[in-house]
Amino acid sequence: MNFLKVKNISHTYFTKTSATTALSDISLDIAEGEFVSLLGPSGCGKTTLLSIIAGLIKPTEGLVTLEGKRIGNKSNDIGYMLQQDYLFPWKTIEQNIQIGLKLNKLLQKDRIKYTLQLLEKMGLKGVEKQFPKELSGGMRQRVALVRTLATEPKVLMLDEPFSALDFQTKLHLEDHIFETLKSFNKTAILVTHDIGEAIAMSDRIFLLSSRPGQIYKTFIIPDELRNLVPFHARNHELFQSLFQTIWKELESLEVIR
Repeated sequence: MNFLKVKNISHTYFTKTSATTALSDISLDIAEGEFVSLLGPSGCGKTTLLSIIAGLIKPTEGLVTLEGKRIGNKSNDIGYMLQQDYLFPWKTIEQNIQIGLKLNKLLQKDRIKYTLQLLEKMGLKGVEKQFPKELSGGMRQRVALVRTLATEPKVLMLDEPFSALDFQTKLHLEDHIFETLKSFNKTAILVTHDIGEAIAMSDRIFLLSSRPGQIYKTFIIPDELRNLVPFHARNHELFQSLFQTIWKELESLEVIR
């Protein structure tokens, strides 16, 4: 049985005067513990697909199942991390990372201990009583990841989580998130415009065509890169050749569009 299955997903946005098809007949099978990325031209439906998989949008056609069960809205099995950290500025870091637990009535001693251990694992020991404004952008994003992982979701959705960060911070955070997710064997889906980021972090990359989005090509990342943390993967000799291959495919889609 496939862990996460996306079957024949199509989606159309309707207004009073028009209908716009964002996605057309997309099917994916994602294994437990796998890290995949969605690449494609702007407007190809990457975020729409992510939202459908997360159960936030009901597709026009098709279905998404997790461990054989259909994903519904407000599923605790799905964690979502966005570009912005959306930390509450008036709450301490400790209070922020426990928000999901509180909302799901899971605020128990063992869970609280678990979130604090996660914070330490992310290199943030000692910031529990601080407020978001006292932390850097990269630290805030790590806090946001801890908050997302606190409820122990089975699948993590990452919607361009590094795009607002400077390049050096982005590289450090890629390594932090990659190592954390691998250590917990978490399944993750990343939406990004950054080819290098997708190669460095993923097991597979799905390249979507221009609207309506369809799976145009699938790239399997070589083991030589997959077994390295993102920073070292970027410096491997295979990285640049794969980057150029994907770049050319993506450029051809932009021209077609």
